[in-house]
Amino acid sequence: MTRHVLVINAGSSSLKYSLVDAEAGTAAGSGLIERIGEPTGLVHHRGPDGTTEDQREVRTHEDALRIALDAFATHGPSLDDVTIDAIGHRVVHGGDRFSAPCLIDDELVQTVESLVPLAPLHNPANLEGIEVARRLFPDAPHVAVFDTAFHQTLPPHVYTYAVPRDLAEEHHIRRYGFHGTSVQFVAGEAARMLGKPLEECRLIVLHLGNGASATAVDAGRSVETSMGFTPLEGLVMGTRSGDVDPALPALLHRQLGWTVDDVDRMLNRESGLKGLVGHNDFRELERLRAEGDEAAGLAFAVYCHRIRKYVGAYLAVLGEVDAIVFTGGVGEHGTEVRASSLSGLSRLGIEVDEERNRDNDTMPRDVAADGSSVAVLVIATNEEWEIARQSLEVVDAL
Repeated sequence: MTRHVLVINAGSSSLKYSLVDAEAGTAAGSGLIERIGEPTGLVHHRGPDGTTEDQREVRTHEDALRIALDAFATHGPSLDDVTIDAIGHRVVHGGDRFSAPCLIDDELVQTVESLVPLAPLHNPANLEGIEVARRLFPDAPHVAVFDTAFHQTLPPHVYTYAVPRDLAEEHHIRRYGFHGTSVQFVAGEAARMLGKPLEECRLIVLHLGNGASATAVDAGRSVETSMGFTPLEGLVMGTRSGDVDPALPALLHRQLGWTVDDVDRMLNRESGLKGLVGHNDFRELERLRAEGDEAAGLAFAVYCHRIRKYVGAYLAVLGEVDAIVFTGGVGEHGTEVRASSLSGLSRLGIEVDEERNRDNDTMPRDVAADGSSVAVLVIATNEEWEIARQSLEVVDAL
């Protein structure tokens, strides 16, 4: 029996939606509405007859969701012809309150609102999407699936920062981790590829996209992850710096008079690949590097070195590893990133096969060399399917 979940991911100025067959993992229809609140919004919808694009004013998230419903009615599939078993909402930050998906009610909404200071750019948009969807679908069960929930298994010595304890407790300062929904999905897929129960697998998952993170997964549980209190910490990303010396903000304040907001904007929006080479799109970085651009070459080396350093650290954390898993746009398609990030690790049992690694059309696949004792898996993430599956689990348990 086909069971459909409408998955909604509301961003600050965008709305991503997908009608997912939770059993098969396929999307009967999906879309993305961008530039909400700007004079000209962009509407993309993919239905049975292909992709349609349109430009129109989208003033609010409610307008966006109504446009999405119109797109389903006009371009298919019609929501009148399917039973929606649940509506799954991606929520970025669940703090230390949520370790699993939860049915949405007024109390949950209030709790997520209380966590807005931990994710001021994301949680308000997530809440707006929830509010609108609950109003338009009052009879459907709504489920919140939290990006941070998967990382609630981090042990205290991993999630604790060495800052004054009273300050940390009062302001909930700790490592939370993100990309949890993606990591949980590909970890399960990796176990199936390895032919082992997830409970017997030790994995390093590298989610590489405009945002990037590394996670050590032991027996299906997150035991270490690179993103921290916010998504800024860790790997080099599209516009985020990743790890920097914490003294940098103080120096910029003393030397240049920068405010906290100035530093925050620079580290989150103007750093990473954009800061190093002027572009946050990895495809543009690769084009410039191929043309011999020195800044692009350095940015690529910095990016891959940071990944390799985390792989080494997580090998130490896990003790032994069954597979390193690449996912996300760059992870799935970055042939040279995979090769460079894992170069020089053959003594640790990690070796990439050059020919297998060049094949970016086959998914999923193992690109490890025959002599490698550690699999190197390339798996396309499917967060929408994971949200749909988790949403149904909540509904079925009612």
